[in-house]
Amino acid sequence: MTVDSSLIHDLPNHTVRRAVVSEMQNNIYLITAKATGEQILIDAADDLPAINALLADAATDAGVPARLALIATTHQHWDHVRALAELKGQEGVPTAAGADDIAGIEAACAVTTEQPLQQGDIVHVDGIDLKAIQLRGHTPGSIAYALTFDGGTLIFSGDSLFPGGVGNTEQDPARFTQLLSDVEERLFDQYLDAIVLPGHGNPTTLAAERDSVPEWRNRGW
Repeated sequence: MTVDSSLIHDLPNHTVRRAVVSEMQNNIYLITAKATGEQILIDAADDLPAINALLADAATDAGVPARLALIATTHQHWDHVRALAELKGQEGVPTAAGADDIAGIEAACAVTTEQPLQQGDIVHVDGIDLKAIQLRGHTPGSIAYALTFDGGTLIFSGDSLFPGGVGNTEQDPARFTQLLSDVEERLFDQYLDAIVLPGHGNPTTLAAERDSVPEWRNRGW
């Protein structure tokens, strides 16, 4: 089996690798702290062998032995948690997710979330701090994770923000308005620019998407 576990960002203090899995083309991201070897994996979406290949390829990204320390989930949908139980069982590490999605995650894959997150919480392992940004609408507890570094910010947006628009709110006007308002207030208003790494597909930037927000609001999706 050949797995693409590309090194997509080589930052001063961290590396970020990505694997794409499943028929849904889910992105799995792995952050490694260069100084400590601690790692956070974002969305154990599917395909444990592919995740293990991702971990193996990242083993030399730090100056010390690498170790998965935490699994962070962006939201409860089944295609983002299909390998969560297997990976947690294999590695014996805690998990983090939005507080309002943890019941859905447990129902989907029988995994209890040890670290329930609210807006503004910090997800911490030695060498990595991620800010939890709650973006309500795609699901009630969807969380984007922001990694700030010298020179910029990476935002792991799950299914809440993509190139060209926000995530699916199933034609529910209230959910759409909530999601777009959260994205506008908690991302665009807080960050001049950032690289956005979504749960599916290609990256974008806040700068590239910013001027389109009024158009998204007018079209209703």
